Amino acid sequence: MSAPTIEVVTAAQAEERQRRAAGGLRQRGCRPGDRVAFCLPSSVALLTTVLGALRTGVVPVMLNATLLPHERQALVDDARPRLTITEASQLAELAASSPVELAEHPLSRPMHYTSGTTGRPKGVWAGLWDERTAAAAFEDEADLWSFGPDDVHLVCSPMYHSVSTRFAAGTLLRGGTCVVLGRFEPAAAIGALRGEAGAVPTTTFMAPAALQRLFAALDDDARQVLGHLRLLAHAGSACPPAVKHAALDVLLPDTLWEFYGSTEGQFTACSPEEWLARPGTVGRARPGRTLATDADGTIWCRPPAFGVFRYWEDDVKTESAWRDGYFTVGDLGRLDAGGYLFIDGRRDDLIISGGVNVYPAEVEAVLSEVDGVADVAVFGMPDARWGERVCAALVARPGQVEDRLSDAVADYALSRLAPYKRPKQYVVVEDLPRTATGKVQRHRLSLLAGEP
Repeated sequence: MSAPTIEVVTAAQAEERQRRAAGGLRQRGCRPGDRVAFCLPSSVALLTTVLGALRTGVVPVMLNATLLPHERQALVDDARPRLTITEASQLAELAASSPVELAEHPLSRPMHYTSGTTGRPKGVWAGLWDERTAAAAFEDEADLWSFGPDDVHLVCSPMYHSVSTRFAAGTLLRGGTCVVLGRFEPAAAIGALRGEAGAVPTTTFMAPAALQRLFAALDDDARQVLGHLRLLAHAGSACPPAVKHAALDVLLPDTLWEFYGSTEGQFTACSPEEWLARPGTVGRARPGRTLATDADGTIWCRPPAFGVFRYWEDDVKTESAWRDGYFTVGDLGRLDAGGYLFIDGRRDDLIISGGVNVYPAEVEAVLSEVDGVADVAVFGMPDARWGERVCAALVARPGQVEDRLSDAVADYALSRLAPYKRPKQYVVVEDLPRTATGKVQRHRLSLLAGEP
């Protein structure tokens, strides 16, 4: 595999490319409220096309570039986009179009797919905003992180992560510059952080798994590589304390920030000083938000007006997520007397591996197709590199040779599941542990799996 690309784009360059990409979308019949699906690796062309679309009210549907064709098609069928863009040549054609005028700020946010524990991915739909609401949504993010014209932001997370577009937009539309990494690899990230592409980053976001890989690759010059950053934010899963402390040791004061959020919305932000004073916290409510927990420990958030969302064409799921102006994604936690949030558990079944959501029900549906599998349950196990690794417990059909079952299922997964969804460990069991109502007790499966 070739080395990742590293591209640089200034605010002025990005503005022109956004205007031309938006013009290309308009020429192809895209109008406000229409959706355009993107399934591509990160690039400047993808970034500027997405921002150009948003600033004309066209909503990008951001899909994981590693999805297999049938997985991608299922989401495309659900989103019903005006266009589906899967090739870099399509982006180039849009960029060659006549420019159009753009709104000052994005008029919506991209639609990303999530599904919690249902196994059926659903798009998170924010609808369209008027210019006043759009300005409030933009300033909410850009002001929190103080993006400005002197910033150089390193985009090293895939662009199907919502944070990539939010941070890049905040930087470019405040006059700054972006460095875009085609995909995350430690060596490429270190080169980008050194300024080898021609611009030295001042801000970046990394999922904890990426941050851990970065520190494993850094040698004694970690302070030189990272010491010029004014902001390094992380989120998406719990950060191992050893990695967090290693980062705190080499970064400037007030640089390593954490936040807690989801595809549906953003909840908190946490400075390094706050985390050191209250180890394990993910911070307090972001401006304009109110947090609460109910008797079961479920976390609820009341967002600003621009934070209201619906699950795409799913009224039942939408109604279950909202209560009296608050929404939940099903995570569990507690608030201390100072309003600091501590996460006690993620959604019951959701696995967050390398900062990417893996939905057990979706993986189980594929693995159950294998001859010889009588029953299957997918669960997560703590993993030093990925935060969590995907594991599968298999029950063999009568007469099936158990020793061969794991190999057969693993081979099948290669052709049916994207790499991040494929189990890294299989365990064959006689029966799946279930509650009296038939729900799989995944915590008991993790005890059976132990260490690989």
